[in-house]
Amino acid sequence: MSDIFTPINERLLMIDMWARQNDGLVAGFTTKNGGVSLGDFSTLNTGFHVNDNSPLVIQNRELIAGDLQFPTSTWVGCEQTHEVNIQKIESFHKNKGALDYETALKGIDGIYTKEPGVLLTLCYADCVPLYFIAPEHKIVGIAHAGWKGTVGGIASNMVESFIKEGVDPSEISVVIGPSICGNCYVVDDKVLQFVQNKVEDIVEKPYNQISEGQYQLDLRLLNSQILRKANVRNIEVTSLCTSCHDDLFYSHRRDKGKTGRLMSFIGWKED
Repeated sequence: MSDIFTPINERLLMIDMWARQNDGLVAGFTTKNGGVSLGDFSTLNTGFHVNDNSPLVIQNRELIAGDLQFPTSTWVGCEQTHEVNIQKIESFHKNKGALDYETALKGIDGIYTKEPGVLLTLCYADCVPLYFIAPEHKIVGIAHAGWKGTVGGIASNMVESFIKEGVDPSEISVVIGPSICGNCYVVDDKVLQFVQNKVEDIVEKPYNQISEGQYQLDLRLLNSQILRKANVRNIEVTSLCTSCHDDLFYSHRRDKGKTGRLMSFIGWKED
């Protein structure tokens, strides 16, 4: 597999180029393999909210923590409600949503931090994981962008959050991670109307009509276009599709809603 994301074992794909450039940085995405969950959630489900057996989800998360050498007591997780709210993470947020859903940050789909020793985590099953880094400022962030979050501008909201921390958009690098591809993601007129409003001044449209009222939508391209409008220039996009690669990933669309969740993560280890 040749991609931005490099497998280090059956469980984890890492953003290797960022790790090489930044000592102590951990950033990547989980596969669906190498865990202990059963049935529809086989095997590395990381989501507590999908009716999996919670002790098994905890075991899966502890397996990932062991691989990363980043203990779950340092993790931060979110409720994720397809909105565009961004939360700055401080040390006191550690362990929120790490081993249960009840303590996850409510109504938040994007998080960033300047704190070392904190691992930011979010869950997915087709939506787009957005990874942000401004190395000179030691700031990292991740966002969860389904179609609602994408057209709502969660990507540009994260850029604005970085700007408030004194970061120029030219100093931000973004990786757009494994998610459903344009060929696999079909939407209707209702969704397309929101998309059209977002890209009316862009020549290359991120959608393609395939039949009456049906359109293939490339959410990765759309997020990339939104980021470029926000003056981010360093953007890398994966070629990995969660729906196409049924050997690697869960997919809400492909699996008709009965499936587990994948996890994005990013953080700097403490010196």
